Amino acid sequence: MILCLDVGNTQIFSGVYKGDELLVQFRRTSQIRSSSDELGVFYRGVLRENNIDPDNINTVVICCVVPDLLYSLRACCQKYFGVEPLVLKPGVKTGLRILYRDPHDVGADLIADAVGAIKLFPNRNFIIADFGTATTLCAVTRKREFLGGNILPGVRLAMDALESKTAQLPSVEIVPPKAGLGRTTVESIQSGLYWSNVGMVKELVSRITEEVFSDSPPIVIGTGGFAQLFSREKLFDHVIQDLILVGLREIVRLNSDFCADDREILTQKKSMR
Repeated sequence: MILCLDVGNTQIFSGVYKGDELLVQFRRTSQIRSSSDELGVFYRGVLRENNIDPDNINTVVICCVVPDLLYSLRACCQKYFGVEPLVLKPGVKTGLRILYRDPHDVGADLIADAVGAIKLFPNRNFIIADFGTATTLCAVTRKREFLGGNILPGVRLAMDALESKTAQLPSVEIVPPKAGLGRTTVESIQSGLYWSNVGMVKELVSRITEEVFSDSPPIVIGTGGFAQLFSREKLFDHVIQDLILVGLREIVRLNSDFCADDREILTQKKSMR
């Protein structure tokens, strides 16, 4: 079985695959000071609660945008699962041609999203809008070229900024508003957050399509924690919440040599217990 870990700035989004079947997915807050033991106890416990034997995990793949957590996660995998995790970083096979000016600048989460989209929609152009702590859009061609994208504050980050940087604006529940015009402070914040993101996605998708996909319109994919919030606006052709897990599963397949070596180490460690 494969444990996939998407380590974001707010949460660690995790899933377990048996072959190509996603058995379970779950989330944990990204606490930078978490020790390897805290992480190990959590993961083994949550796997058991979902009727998965932790000892059946023979591969762990990590996509991480929080470097301070990576050491603890690697130690967790070594101690509690007996494996060296496959960490998505430069040198790992992805099947992508990165056209950023500096390919090392591309976030691991964007790469995993792109690999997942290619797996689900081969030979298509697409734009991915990922609604996490930051909202990102990226463009990938049918030739598997990662062209670039946009990064801006996420929905919750924008709300937190309003609350922390103003004297009288409260924190609000992030929900689709009933109208464009708010009649209370809470409604006004909710409406502003919601419709600004709708407008942003429409404008950026339109501009990206005109600039690089004018000959063949792309598939637009929504993913991330807040993607479903905007589903009624028909911004996306598809909303795929676990797109990044699909990408991480495919990256394991593309790096089967690493995983085979890792399973040999696991077998040796288990025989020594």
